[in-house]
Amino acid sequence: MGNFNMNLVVFMAIMVASMQLQGTAAQTRHVVGDALGWTILSGGAAAYTTWASLQTFTVGDVLVFNFTNGDHDVAEVSAAAYGPCTATNPISLVTTGPASLTLTTAGTHYYICTFASHCQLGQKLTINVSADASTTPPSATPTTPASPPTTIPTPPLSAPTTPASPPTISPTTPDVPCPPTSSPSSSPSSPPTVVTSDRITPVPPPSGGAPSFSAMVPSSFLIIGLAFLNY
Repeated sequence: MGNFNMNLVVFMAIMVASMQLQGTAAQTRHVVGDALGWTILSGGAAAYTTWASLQTFTVGDVLVFNFTNGDHDVAEVSAAAYGPCTATNPISLVTTGPASLTLTTAGTHYYICTFASHCQLGQKLTINVSADASTTPPSATPTTPASPPTTIPTPPLSAPTTPASPPTISPTTPDVPCPPTSSPSSSPSSPPTVVTSDRITPVPPPSGGAPSFSAMVPSSFLIIGLAFLNY
């Protein structure tokens, strides 16, 4: 039981030390002016302005003002007192160096030396302090659901229709009737004669031919002539 209590005490001590180390690590010490210290500079307030522009100040950080006791001091003043270097009614005043001032609030802070004419000669400092990110939860920004993209229907592409070419009609050449070929004969042939039982009937000549001799003689004379020939 005694060992258990001893282990519990050691564990609690380690936790406390760890929390203290984390708190110390979160703080940043800013030595004002670095090697220049807190004094009257030949360049005036511009040197401290340049130094402050290279720093990041957060709530919980510590400002360290290095100065000689009896020659300088450091006072935090309001914005209205900072411009004319008014040393009456300061927010805080430290006369012993080095002075360590913890930044407890966010915003703009103003520091001057209250010794005669020191502020007017440029022994003054302005810094901007931001809130401690570890203690201030970030503000949640409501997310607006993204609108679905609008889809524009694309009409289907149709291939251009080519008008059909009219059918090509080749002109037909009319058939020219060939002239009838007739082989001419040296002389017109006599029409054949058809002999019946008791009379001879001449066959009419073909149309278009030359008239035969038998067609020109009357048939009665032809019969009489034939009768004489038989006798």
